Amino acid sequence: MIRLNAGQLGAQLQKSLHPCYFLFGNDPLMLQESEDSILYQAQKEHFNEHFSITLDARSDWNTVFGLCQTGHLYATRQTLLLVLPDGVIQAVMGEKLLQLAALLHKDLLLILRGISLTRVLEKSPWFKALSSGSVLVSCDTPEQEQLDLWVKRRAKNMKLTLDDAACQVLCYCYEGNLLALSQALELLSLIYPDRSLTLQRVKDAVNNAAHFTPIHWVDAVLAGKSRRAARILRQLRLEAVDPLILLRSIQREVLQLLKLKRQITAAQMRSLFDRDKVSQNRQLLLTQVLARIALPQLREALALIIKIELALKQNYGDPVWSDLNALTLLLCGKMFPLVMLDV
Repeated sequence: MIRLNAGQLGAQLQKSLHPCYFLFGNDPLMLQESEDSILYQAQKEHFNEHFSITLDARSDWNTVFGLCQTGHLYATRQTLLLVLPDGVIQAVMGEKLLQLAALLHKDLLLILRGISLTRVLEKSPWFKALSSGSVLVSCDTPEQEQLDLWVKRRAKNMKLTLDDAACQVLCYCYEGNLLALSQALELLSLIYPDRSLTLQRVKDAVNNAAHFTPIHWVDAVLAGKSRRAARILRQLRLEAVDPLILLRSIQREVLQLLKLKRQITAAQMRSLFDRDKVSQNRQLLLTQVLARIALPQLREALALIIKIELALKQNYGDPVWSDLNALTLLLCGKMFPLVMLDV
């Protein structure tokens, strides 16, 4: 199996068209554009019929299998897109997909599209059966650190000249929202026919359409990025995200950090990481947090979490967001009045 990110797919398609493509990720724009790129190349190679089926518990597998049957001598080549359900693939569906793997042939190109690629899914018999000779394309929204590279690549493909400052403004305004970012670049290309995008031109044209999730806030807090964490928290409040979701998200991390902080040796910590199935990237982040935050800070954070939970149960409004901001500063290593911890 070849593993690529969405930005590498175009070059791979120019080399050869594989019989099976897996598209997995959380970004709708990347998923759609990857699918479109595959279908465009397939059509150039005379795959002239396209079928799309969204799989669920009621799917008609006879129809799916019928599409996979080898046709007569003059039958047209065809592509088949199967949209997988999010979450666990049930055993019955897994068995059907395993049967499907045995029906593939040179005149059929299969695309499987899903959101979450888990270890369980990768180890399943049907996934392994379809993996031979396939390409796996990662379509996750770029994180903050990789977003500027995505913007610069996009601008280059559109033959736009983009200076670094303008690129940073676009990243700031559209982080987590590639569709809006792509539309903004299209708009800028129409507004400025000379295709030169300066800082002032971008500032005059763009809107703040960044999209964040509670995970973005938690990661910023754990990384000690107080300004970014505060910005994300403001945005989540504007989007009316339930503060209880934020509280539960950060509570899990604080409790895990407290547990890790009490471990005596590095070996015990590694054992705990393995037991809790913490990814390598997450292990690095948590190790850095543990080196930065002292045990008293974590205890203060837990006390503040309890205070926020009590306030939520009593249906308090704005003070909860002030306390969440205080919790952000505390875990980022910033100072704030200790009176805020009074329960």
